[in-house]
Amino acid sequence: MSGHSKWATTKHKKAIIDGRRAKSFAKLIKNIEVAARMGGPDLAGNPGLELAVTKAKKTSVPNDNIDRAIKRGAGLTGEVVDYTEIMYEARGPQGSALLIECLTDNKNRAASEVRLAISRNGGTIADPGSVSYLFARKGVVVLPKNGLSEDDILMAVLDAGAEEVKDSGENWEIHSEPSDLQAIRDALKEAGIDYETDEAEFVPSMQVDLDVDGAKKFMKLVDALEDLDDVQNVYSNADLSEEVQAALDAE
Repeated sequence: MSGHSKWATTKHKKAIIDGRRAKSFAKLIKNIEVAARMGGPDLAGNPGLELAVTKAKKTSVPNDNIDRAIKRGAGLTGEVVDYTEIMYEARGPQGSALLIECLTDNKNRAASEVRLAISRNGGTIADPGSVSYLFARKGVVVLPKNGLSEDDILMAVLDAGAEEVKDSGENWEIHSEPSDLQAIRDALKEAGIDYETDEAEFVPSMQVDLDVDGAKKFMKLVDALEDLDDVQNVYSNADLSEEVQAALDAE
């Protein structure tokens, strides 16, 4: 799940505790296969593939798995990799909005499973366009504060195309156009600043605060969606106050 609001941080911690590594690996491998199919197996000439491989390595996907995925996606093993990207739009508790990004080899299966997960967990499918206008595609780099100020970050990445640096609690977020992600990664590396994640994401233009009851229902809905093999990412404009987060953590 992406979005990097307070609820995303909570969810990230929960995912580690739940040990969802195998499912995470499968989704990362799928990204590598698609990137290799679209742009070939050469990382130097395929920025999308380089990004997918970097992300997989950061999540400790074994190198052998990565190499096999590149070869499979590029057609070097004789296997056919044919995934379709689909985006579903939904409404969650208390007016929250969700974008559900799927990568599937069976559109009918994906549609059926996503609709079922939403309807069974208190959400409603939204008409195309009725939710997506609330989001913009952005490059998002997340890095731990580690004593760094907003000015420290801006000095490093402003010339690389960064649009803003946002405070998200324990971390800083750098927002940019997706095409500037590589330049920002390079600028951070040159400045000796470590980062945790760098992805093209759908970032909400405004956020909706959930109360404790709404947050519980929302987490249940997102859990059900993320458990689906075809779902790659869930983006939302939901947010949690520190009080709501503390109440969830206490349970």
